[in-house]
Amino acid sequence: MLPYFFGYGSLVNTGTHDYPDARRAHVTGWRRLWRHTNRRAVAYLTVHRVEGAEIDGLIAHVPNSDWAQLDVREAAYDRVGLAHDAVRHDHPDPIDVQLYRTKDGQDAAPTTRHPILQSYLDTVAHGYFHQFGAEGLERFFDTTDGWAAPVLDDRSAPIYPRTTAASKDLQRQIDQALDKRSVPRLTLSDHVDWRE
Repeated sequence: MLPYFFGYGSLVNTGTHDYPDARRAHVTGWRRLWRHTNRRAVAYLTVHRVEGAEIDGLIAHVPNSDWAQLDVREAAYDRVGLAHDAVRHDHPDPIDVQLYRTKDGQDAAPTTRHPILQSYLDTVAHGYFHQFGAEGLERFFDTTDGWAAPVLDDRSAPIYPRTTAASKDLQRQIDQALDKRSVPRLTLSDHVDWRE
């Protein structure tokens, strides 16, 4: 069977990668979650099992089953195979789908020292808005856990290396979604040595 990954974070934004045959897909039995790991200074998305849950994302082909480059990008994560009936997609052929999740015992809740980067969140949101529209963007927020995590506003000087700039309108939608969830914000001028 053809090898595909299921992306549920920055991989939904096709501006961050060049994997072919990217298609919208949905996975059941998982929800997104904000976590930080001992491999990275800031928090990123992972997934955790939740019976009956469903998340939107993208599947894309991994040519020649060459996972090495993607494994490097996702170095803080383990690759997990998904049951065929857990993934809904429109691919006409049988495919083998895997996703990445943080390594067991090596992650923790985000903190002021390990915040979510606004530039990463904007890049993810840009992907969801482009693929699934405004309703899909709202579903992204609704199907993600851990919004008590602080967000470091680095829009003026993006830190995330694959940043995709969000339009002013999309930034406003993202900010409204964060305000709705009372997400704490940090500024770059805050005296927080989050890089340690």
